Amino acid sequence: MEKEYCCCTHKTKDRSEAEYRSLINRLSRIEGQIRGIRSMVEQSAYCTDILVQVSAVNAALNAFNKELLANHIKTCVAEDIKNGKEETVDELVATLQKLMK
Repeated sequence: MEKEYCCCTHKTKDRSEAEYRSLINRLSRIEGQIRGIRSMVEQSAYCTDILVQVSAVNAALNAFNKELLANHIKTCVAEDIKNGKEETVDELVATLQKLMK
Protein backbone atom coordinates (compact mmCIF):
# COMPACT_ATOMS: atom_id res chain seq x y z
CA MET A 1 0.00 0.00 0.00
CA GLU A 2 2.32 2.74 1.25
CA LYS A 3 5.90 2.96 0.05
CA GLU A 4 8.81 4.41 1.96
CA TYR A 5 11.88 5.45 0.04
CA CYS A 6 15.40 5.22 1.42
CA CYS A 7 17.01 8.36 2.78
CA CYS A 8 13.81 10.35 2.51
CA THR A 9 10.92 11.15 4.82
CA HIS A 10 8.38 11.38 1.98
CA LYS A 11 5.84 8.59 1.59
CA THR A 12 3.64 7.76 -1.36
CA LYS A 13 0.54 5.63 -1.79
CA ASP A 14 -0.73 3.63 -4.72
CA ARG A 15 -4.42 4.47 -5.03
CA SER A 16 -7.02 2.45 -6.86
CA GLU A 17 -8.39 4.07 -10.01
CA ALA A 18 -11.76 4.58 -8.29
CA GLU A 19 -10.19 6.29 -5.25
CA TYR A 20 -7.99 8.46 -7.47
CA ARG A 21 -10.90 9.53 -9.69
CA SER A 22 -13.14 10.31 -6.72
CA LEU A 23 -10.52 12.49 -5.03
CA ILE A 24 -9.57 14.28 -8.27
CA ASN A 25 -13.24 14.93 -9.09
CA ARG A 26 -13.81 16.45 -5.64
CA LEU A 27 -10.73 18.65 -6.01
CA SER A 28 -11.83 19.79 -9.48
CA ARG A 29 -15.22 20.84 -8.10
CA ILE A 30 -13.50 22.71 -5.26
CA GLU A 31 -11.23 24.49 -7.75
CA GLY A 32 -14.33 25.57 -9.67
CA GLN A 33 -15.91 26.88 -6.48
CA ILE A 34 -12.76 28.87 -5.65
CA ARG A 35 -12.71 30.38 -9.15
CA GLY A 36 -16.37 31.29 -8.66
CA ILE A 37 -15.57 33.08 -5.39
CA ARG A 38 -12.75 34.98 -7.07
CA SER A 39 -15.15 36.02 -9.81
CA MET A 40 -17.65 37.18 -7.20
CA VAL A 41 -14.99 39.35 -5.55
CA GLU A 42 -13.90 40.75 -8.94
CA GLN A 43 -17.54 41.58 -9.73
CA SER A 44 -18.07 43.25 -6.33
CA ALA A 45 -20.66 40.73 -5.16
CA TYR A 46 -22.35 41.33 -1.83
CA CYS A 47 -20.30 40.14 1.17
CA THR A 48 -22.83 37.68 2.55
CA ASP A 49 -23.22 36.03 -0.86
CA ILE A 50 -19.45 35.47 -0.98
CA LEU A 51 -19.43 34.19 2.61
CA VAL A 52 -22.09 31.61 1.75
CA GLN A 53 -19.92 30.36 -1.12
CA VAL A 54 -16.85 30.23 1.13
CA SER A 55 -18.87 28.14 3.57
CA ALA A 56 -19.74 25.76 0.72
CA VAL A 57 -16.02 25.43 -0.14
CA ASN A 58 -15.21 24.68 3.51
CA ALA A 59 -17.87 21.95 3.51
CA ALA A 60 -16.46 20.52 0.28
CA LEU A 61 -12.93 20.48 1.73
CA ASN A 62 -14.23 18.76 4.86
CA ALA A 63 -15.92 16.12 2.71
CA PHE A 64 -12.65 15.62 0.82
CA ASN A 65 -10.77 15.22 4.12
CA LYS A 66 -13.33 12.71 5.41
CA GLU A 67 -13.06 10.59 2.27
CA LEU A 68 -9.26 10.70 2.25
CA LEU A 69 -9.05 9.93 5.97
CA ALA A 70 -11.45 7.00 5.68
CA ASN A 71 -9.45 5.57 2.77
CA HIS A 72 -6.22 6.07 4.73
CA ILE A 73 -7.54 4.23 7.78
CA LYS A 74 -9.02 1.36 5.72
CA THR A 75 -5.84 0.85 3.71
CA CYS A 76 -2.58 2.28 5.05
CA VAL A 77 -3.35 2.21 8.77
CA ALA A 78 -5.04 -1.20 8.74
CA GLU A 79 -2.20 -2.71 6.69
CA ASP A 80 0.50 -1.23 8.92
CA ILE A 81 -1.21 -2.52 12.08
CA LYS A 82 -1.50 -6.01 10.53
CA ASN A 83 2.23 -5.83 9.81
CA GLY A 84 3.04 -4.81 13.39
CA LYS A 85 3.87 -1.19 12.55
CA GLU A 86 2.18 0.28 15.64
CA GLU A 87 3.76 3.75 15.20
CA THR A 88 1.22 4.34 12.44
CA VAL A 89 -1.42 4.76 15.16
CA ASP A 90 0.65 7.57 16.69
CA GLU A 91 0.93 9.17 13.26
CA LEU A 92 -2.84 8.92 12.81
CA VAL A 93 -3.48 10.48 16.22
CA ALA A 94 -1.10 13.37 15.41
CA THR A 95 -2.86 13.88 12.08
CA LEU A 96 -6.30 13.91 13.73
CA GLN A 97 -5.08 16.46 16.27
CA LYS A 98 -3.95 18.73 13.40
CA LEU A 99 -7.27 18.34 11.62
CA MET A 100 -9.25 19.24 14.74
CA LYS A 101 -7.56 22.57 15.45
